[in-house]
Amino acid sequence: MMRTNVLEYLEETAERVPEKIAFADEETSLSFCEFEERAKKTGTYFAEKGIQREPIIVYMKKSPDILSAFFGVVYAGGFYVPIDEEMPDRRIELILENTQARYLICDDETVKKAQGFSFKNNIVLYSDIIRANKDEKILAEIRKNSLDIDPVCIFYTSGSTGRPKGVVSCHRGIIDYVERLSEAVGFDEDCIFANQTPLYWDASMKEIYATLKYGATTYLVPKSLFMFPVKLVEYLNRYQVNTVCWVVSALTMISAFGTFDIAKPKFLKRVTFCGEVFPVRQFNIWKKTLPDVGFYNLYGPTEATGVSTYYHADRFFGEEEVIPIGKPFTNTQILLLNEKGRKVEDGTVGEICIRGSGVTLGYYNEWDTTESVYTQNPLNPYYHDRIYHTGDLAYLNDEGNFVFVSRQDYQIKHMGHRIELGEIEADAGMVEGVYRCCCIYVKEKNKIVLFYEGKIDKKLLTRKLRERLPQYMLPNAIMPVTHLPLLSNGKLDRQQMQEIYLKHLSEKRKKS
Repeated sequence: MMRTNVLEYLEETAERVPEKIAFADEETSLSFCEFEERAKKTGTYFAEKGIQREPIIVYMKKSPDILSAFFGVVYAGGFYVPIDEEMPDRRIELILENTQARYLICDDETVKKAQGFSFKNNIVLYSDIIRANKDEKILAEIRKNSLDIDPVCIFYTSGSTGRPKGVVSCHRGIIDYVERLSEAVGFDEDCIFANQTPLYWDASMKEIYATLKYGATTYLVPKSLFMFPVKLVEYLNRYQVNTVCWVVSALTMISAFGTFDIAKPKFLKRVTFCGEVFPVRQFNIWKKTLPDVGFYNLYGPTEATGVSTYYHADRFFGEEEVIPIGKPFTNTQILLLNEKGRKVEDGTVGEICIRGSGVTLGYYNEWDTTESVYTQNPLNPYYHDRIYHTGDLAYLNDEGNFVFVSRQDYQIKHMGHRIELGEIEADAGMVEGVYRCCCIYVKEKNKIVLFYEGKIDKKLLTRKLRERLPQYMLPNAIMPVTHLPLLSNGKLDRQQMQEIYLKHLSEKRKKS
């Protein structure tokens, strides 16, 4: 039977393994039957208020309860919009303004701050919501009238104008995503996940929906552990975690600082990574330490529901290699187009454009922005055929795998040459003593700046880079740091690096 609603995953699993732990953190755990019960109570509460096909803001601490609130909103026929205390206040205010939501769910820890927002509508406590009785009849009536193209959630991404953009995902896209991802990397009911990513980021869907589909278990890892790699590995072993779906920076934090000399993950079977290019040196450390683990490089934007391609990295990689992003999932097509909208030849760099059920509904309440990147397929002039332009550059190699090159906005013109900042990062990352690095371009100063963590001296690194890079690609400044600044989702915070460098220049001028 073809599924048309993500709640079918929960209901089928709750019937099959009702007492198994679905989601847990250090304080709370919810079995599948408890999770379903709380979601249905939440659904009943909002169904009685008639919120079908409209957004509800969910502002709670990261816990199993917030996940049940998400699916309660879906039971009511609405779509959930996660926000978090980690978000800057201005970003939250912009999201509230964009959604114009009538309801905001919070808990005892977030209610005080929620009351300080400019939000003038209804703030409701989760603890009050789940005191309500569930009404199976009203929930069944809502389900009968729902479609697979109805929204499930909105995840907000960064906008070039400084305003976050709300990407709207629907049932059909999420179901297609979960089915194809699980098929590609081998998720099953024995999976024990350790969630690393914030729940307001689409990457968290990997664990959440695979857990509901198979009856797996997800542990929500305390954020503080990602500053202490040995304790983090010990946490994985304590809960016998066998599957992690983490951003690259979380993985390299473990491998770069000698953690494996002290502690190794004993139960890992598969590791998926995404969000950034995995430095080959660090990947090879993971592969050498855990030779029997399956490693998968995943690629995909929020606008395509999260992940669109996969590559089983089943070997070591040489210094000059890049780990491919692989092949598209079943029912997904990747087009590489040039600036004129024409397909490029194999081996030639083009923009990644995505076609398939995973392409989301667009940006919430942002018609012009949606139409600028969700466009008619230029290769098909005959009927409506929508694709998403990612702004990412890649090429198809001889093995039929796509290889990520860079973001279009990471490609710069410097000293008369077109330069990929990712190429500088790759070379710097291969230098002995560099743990992690990031290259930025400070446009107002016309400077290439390399930030790095490691034990190598800045002067020695400069000499090593002169041996590897042409003169025009050499960084104008090299900034050693104890820790590269990260966004709350674990990705590198390039904007903060810009600010650090400009502050450094300002202080330097004052001293002179």
